[in-house]
Amino acid sequence: MSITRPSLSALAALAVALAAASVLMIFFIAPEDADQGLSQKIFYVHVPIALTAYACFGLGAWKALRLLLTRGERYDLESYTGIHQGTIFGALTLVTGSIWAKASWGVWWTWSSNQLVLFLVLFLFYCAYFMLRFSIEPGPQRERISAVYALFGVALIPVSFFAIRLASDFIHPTVFTRAGPQMTGSMFAAFCTSWAAITLLAYVMYRTELAGKRTDVNLRELREALAR
Repeated sequence: MSITRPSLSALAALAVALAAASVLMIFFIAPEDADQGLSQKIFYVHVPIALTAYACFGLGAWKALRLLLTRGERYDLESYTGIHQGTIFGALTLVTGSIWAKASWGVWWTWSSNQLVLFLVLFLFYCAYFMLRFSIEPGPQRERISAVYALFGVALIPVSFFAIRLASDFIHPTVFTRAGPQMTGSMFAAFCTSWAAITLLAYVMYRTELAGKRTDVNLRELREALAR
Protein backbone atom coordinates (compact mmCIF):
# COMPACT_ATOMS: atom_id res chain seq x y z
CA MET A 1 0.00 0.00 0.00
CA SER A 2 1.57 3.28 -1.12
CA ILE A 3 1.67 6.31 1.12
CA THR A 4 0.88 9.65 -0.52
CA ARG A 5 3.19 12.46 0.48
CA PRO A 6 1.57 15.69 1.67
CA SER A 7 1.26 18.35 -1.04
CA LEU A 8 3.75 21.19 -1.13
CA SER A 9 1.01 23.74 -0.60
CA ALA A 10 -0.12 21.99 2.59
CA LEU A 11 3.45 21.75 3.87
CA ALA A 12 4.10 25.40 3.02
CA ALA A 13 0.96 26.44 4.89
CA LEU A 14 2.05 24.38 7.90
CA ALA A 15 5.52 25.97 7.78
CA VAL A 16 3.98 29.45 7.77
CA ALA A 17 1.73 28.52 10.70
CA LEU A 18 4.67 27.15 12.68
CA ALA A 19 6.75 30.22 11.87
CA ALA A 20 3.95 32.51 13.10
CA ALA A 21 3.59 30.46 16.26
CA SER A 22 7.32 30.56 16.89
CA VAL A 23 7.43 34.36 16.51
CA LEU A 24 4.66 34.72 19.07
CA MET A 25 6.38 32.34 21.46
CA ILE A 26 9.79 33.97 21.04
CA PHE A 27 8.66 37.54 21.65
CA PHE A 28 5.65 37.16 23.91
CA ILE A 29 6.08 33.92 25.88
CA ALA A 30 9.79 33.09 26.21
CA PRO A 31 11.44 35.39 28.79
CA GLU A 32 14.42 37.57 28.01
CA ASP A 33 17.83 36.20 28.85
CA ALA A 34 19.19 37.56 32.14
CA ASP A 35 22.61 38.38 30.65
CA GLN A 36 22.01 39.24 26.98
CA GLY A 37 18.53 40.67 27.14
CA LEU A 38 16.53 41.11 23.94
CA SER A 39 19.48 40.31 21.65
CA GLN A 40 19.38 36.69 22.84
CA LYS A 41 16.09 36.22 20.94
CA ILE A 42 18.07 35.64 17.73
CA PHE A 43 19.22 32.36 19.30
CA TYR A 44 15.83 30.88 18.40
CA VAL A 45 16.53 31.57 14.73
CA HIS A 46 20.30 31.24 14.47
CA VAL A 47 20.68 27.78 16.00
CA PRO A 48 17.79 26.12 14.08
CA ILE A 49 19.14 27.61 10.84
CA ALA A 50 22.59 26.19 11.58
CA LEU A 51 21.17 22.75 12.38
CA THR A 52 19.14 22.88 9.17
CA ALA A 53 22.28 23.73 7.18
CA TYR A 54 24.02 20.68 8.66
CA ALA A 55 21.00 18.52 7.79
CA CYS A 56 20.94 19.76 4.18
CA PHE A 57 24.65 19.10 3.72
CA GLY A 58 24.19 15.67 5.26
CA LEU A 59 21.27 14.97 2.90
CA GLY A 60 23.39 16.00 -0.07
CA ALA A 61 26.16 13.65 1.04
CA TRP A 62 23.70 10.77 1.60
CA LYS A 63 22.23 11.20 -1.88
CA ALA A 64 25.78 11.34 -3.28
CA LEU A 65 26.56 8.03 -1.61
CA ARG A 66 23.38 6.54 -3.05
CA LEU A 67 24.49 7.70 -6.50
CA LEU A 68 27.88 6.04 -6.19
CA LEU A 69 26.37 2.80 -4.90
CA THR A 70 23.42 2.45 -7.28
CA ARG A 71 24.34 4.69 -10.28
CA GLY A 72 20.81 6.05 -10.05
CA GLU A 73 20.64 9.30 -12.03
CA ARG A 74 17.92 10.72 -9.79
CA TYR A 75 20.34 10.99 -6.87
CA ASP A 76 22.57 13.47 -8.69
CA LEU A 77 19.89 16.17 -8.75
CA GLU A 78 18.78 15.29 -5.22
CA SER A 79 22.35 15.63 -3.92
CA TYR A 80 22.87 18.89 -5.79
CA THR A 81 19.62 20.34 -4.47
CA GLY A 82 20.39 19.33 -0.89
CA ILE A 83 23.81 20.99 -1.04
CA HIS A 84 22.31 24.10 -2.64
CA GLN A 85 19.82 24.41 0.21
CA GLY A 86 22.67 23.83 2.66
CA THR A 87 24.63 26.76 1.27
CA ILE A 88 21.55 28.99 1.54
CA PHE A 89 21.05 28.13 5.21
CA GLY A 90 24.81 28.20 5.77
CA ALA A 91 24.91 31.81 4.56
CA LEU A 92 21.98 32.64 6.84
CA THR A 93 23.84 30.99 9.73
CA LEU A 94 26.85 33.23 9.21
CA VAL A 95 24.68 36.36 8.86
CA THR A 96 22.51 35.71 11.93
CA GLY A 97 25.53 34.65 13.97
CA SER A 98 27.37 37.84 13.12
CA ILE A 99 24.34 39.96 14.04
CA TRP A 100 24.01 38.15 17.35
CA ALA A 101 27.71 38.52 18.14
CA LYS A 102 27.70 42.23 17.33
CA ALA A 103 24.55 42.91 19.37
CA SER A 104 25.71 40.96 22.41
CA TRP A 105 29.49 41.16 22.45
CA GLY A 106 30.44 44.04 20.19
CA VAL A 107 32.22 42.02 17.47
CA TRP A 108 31.00 40.82 14.08
CA TRP A 109 33.62 38.11 13.80
CA THR A 110 36.72 36.79 15.53
CA TRP A 111 39.30 34.60 13.80
CA SER A 112 40.49 33.24 17.13
CA SER A 113 37.27 31.24 17.53
CA ASN A 114 37.83 27.77 16.06
CA GLN A 115 34.14 26.94 15.72
CA LEU A 116 33.43 30.07 13.67
CA VAL A 117 36.35 29.36 11.36
CA LEU A 118 35.40 25.69 10.98
CA PHE A 119 31.83 26.55 9.98
CA LEU A 120 33.17 29.10 7.48
CA VAL A 121 35.48 26.43 6.04
CA LEU A 122 32.52 24.04 5.74
CA PHE A 123 30.45 26.72 4.03
CA LEU A 124 33.21 27.67 1.57
CA PHE A 125 33.93 24.01 0.84
CA TYR A 126 30.38 23.49 -0.34
CA CYS A 127 30.39 26.79 -2.22
CA ALA A 128 33.35 25.40 -4.17
CA TYR A 129 31.21 22.36 -4.99
CA PHE A 130 29.30 24.46 -7.52
CA MET A 131 32.50 25.74 -9.12
CA LEU A 132 33.66 22.14 -9.58
CA ARG A 133 30.30 20.88 -10.81
CA PHE A 134 29.78 23.52 -13.47
CA SER A 135 33.35 23.27 -14.74
CA ILE A 136 32.58 19.75 -16.03
CA GLU A 137 30.31 18.85 -18.92
CA PRO A 138 27.00 17.27 -17.89
CA GLY A 139 27.07 13.50 -17.81
CA PRO A 140 28.07 10.49 -15.69
CA GLN A 141 31.57 11.83 -15.06
CA ARG A 142 30.27 15.06 -13.56
CA GLU A 143 27.79 13.14 -11.45
CA ARG A 144 30.48 10.86 -9.99
CA ILE A 145 33.01 13.63 -9.35
CA SER A 146 30.37 15.84 -7.71
CA ALA A 147 29.25 12.94 -5.54
CA VAL A 148 32.77 12.18 -4.34
CA TYR A 149 33.33 15.85 -3.52
CA ALA A 150 30.06 16.01 -1.57
CA LEU A 151 31.09 12.97 0.46
CA PHE A 152 34.44 14.52 1.39
CA GLY A 153 32.67 17.58 2.78
CA VAL A 154 30.44 15.59 5.12
CA ALA A 155 33.48 14.84 7.31
CA LEU A 156 33.59 18.54 8.24
CA ILE A 157 30.04 18.48 9.66
CA PRO A 158 30.75 16.58 12.93
CA VAL A 159 34.01 18.51 13.35
CA SER A 160 32.17 21.83 13.09
CA PHE A 161 29.29 20.67 15.31
CA PHE A 162 31.45 19.31 18.11
CA ALA A 163 33.75 22.32 17.98
CA ILE A 164 30.74 24.40 18.98
CA ARG A 165 29.73 21.86 21.64
CA LEU A 166 33.22 21.86 23.17
CA ALA A 167 33.84 25.60 22.91
CA SER A 168 34.00 27.61 26.10
CA ASP A 169 34.44 31.11 24.71
CA PHE A 170 31.96 33.97 24.67
CA ILE A 171 30.80 33.46 21.07
CA HIS A 172 29.06 30.13 21.57
CA PRO A 173 27.81 29.57 25.11
CA THR A 174 26.78 25.95 25.67
CA VAL A 175 23.00 25.72 25.98
CA PHE A 176 22.47 21.98 25.57
CA THR A 177 24.39 19.83 28.04
CA ARG A 178 24.15 16.27 29.32
CA ALA A 179 21.91 17.58 32.07
CA GLY A 180 19.45 18.82 29.45
CA PRO A 181 18.68 22.19 27.88
CA GLN A 182 19.86 25.09 30.02
CA MET A 183 16.71 27.13 29.52
CA THR A 184 13.20 27.42 30.87
CA GLY A 185 10.35 25.31 29.54
CA SER A 186 8.85 28.18 27.57
CA MET A 187 12.23 28.99 26.02
CA PHE A 188 12.74 25.36 25.01
CA ALA A 189 9.23 25.18 23.53
CA ALA A 190 9.89 28.33 21.49
CA PHE A 191 13.18 26.87 20.29
CA CYS A 192 11.59 23.57 19.21
CA THR A 193 8.75 25.34 17.41
CA SER A 194 11.18 27.57 15.55
CA TRP A 195 13.36 24.59 14.67
CA ALA A 196 10.35 22.69 13.32
CA ALA A 197 9.28 25.71 11.24
CA ILE A 198 12.72 26.25 9.71
CA THR A 199 13.28 22.55 9.03
CA LEU A 200 9.89 22.25 7.33
CA LEU A 201 10.58 25.40 5.33
CA ALA A 202 13.87 23.88 4.14
CA TYR A 203 12.06 20.70 3.11
CA VAL A 204 9.48 22.69 1.14
CA MET A 205 12.26 24.64 -0.56
CA TYR A 206 14.11 21.39 -1.32
CA ARG A 207 11.09 19.73 -2.93
CA THR A 208 10.18 22.88 -4.86
CA GLU A 209 13.66 23.34 -6.28
CA LEU A 210 13.99 19.64 -7.07
CA ALA A 211 10.69 19.63 -8.96
CA GLY A 212 11.81 22.65 -10.96
CA LYS A 213 15.17 21.10 -11.84
CA ARG A 214 13.55 17.84 -12.92
CA THR A 215 11.19 19.81 -15.16
CA ASP A 216 14.19 21.60 -16.70
CA VAL A 217 15.89 18.26 -17.38
CA ASN A 218 12.76 16.81 -18.98
CA LEU A 219 12.31 19.87 -21.19
CA ARG A 220 15.96 19.79 -22.26
CA GLU A 221 15.72 16.11 -23.15
CA LEU A 222 12.52 16.79 -25.09
CA ARG A 223 14.13 19.62 -27.07
CA GLU A 224 17.11 17.40 -27.88
CA ALA A 225 14.83 14.61 -29.03
CA LEU A 226 12.83 16.96 -31.28
CA ALA A 227 16.01 18.40 -32.77
CA ARG A 228 17.19 15.01 -34.00
